[in-house]
Amino acid sequence: MSMPRSHHFTAAAVRAFPDDGNRYEVVHGELLVTSAPSVRHQTVLARLFHALNTYLVHHAVDGLRWSPADISYGDDTLVQPDLFVADLAAALHSGRWEDVRTLYLVIEALSPSTKAADRGVKRRLYQEQRIPEYWIVDGDHDEVEVWTAGAHFPRRERDRFTWRHPALTAECEVDLSGVFAR
Repeated sequence: MSMPRSHHFTAAAVRAFPDDGNRYEVVHGELLVTSAPSVRHQTVLARLFHALNTYLVHHAVDGLRWSPADISYGDDTLVQPDLFVADLAAALHSGRWEDVRTLYLVIEALSPSTKAADRGVKRRLYQEQRIPEYWIVDGDHDEVEVWTAGAHFPRRERDRFTWRHPALTAECEVDLSGVFAR
């Protein structure tokens, strides 16, 4: 849910919020607040994590993580993607999320409170940042919207599709029937 634009929030201000069970993000000063996700939301993400992790571990590549993780793009932008694949070398050395600069894949699973932000301000942010792929996972419609950095429209996947980490030649096949199984 987006809050009215009465205040320009900073990443530092959001980091100072008390831990009240909500997820706080800020994109270009706009505060985004979401409550705890549903069981279905978490189940779908767990299955995607498993598919991606199996692929990456098999090829000895680290980088798949989940939130909470403060990914920042300046003083007024801090996001917490549900899942993401990143270059973690600097962050593993420093122990700080601020050192994550390169994301290869970002995944957000829709929920009623995040739908508008995930498809709007966050999608635009990830495209501005030239994230190679951004997946919007719609568990209600059993599909994934695949956005690329320069796309005006998503590619909609409902069956099987592939993703490839840029350091690898092998692809990860994602079987959505398993991801969305009820």
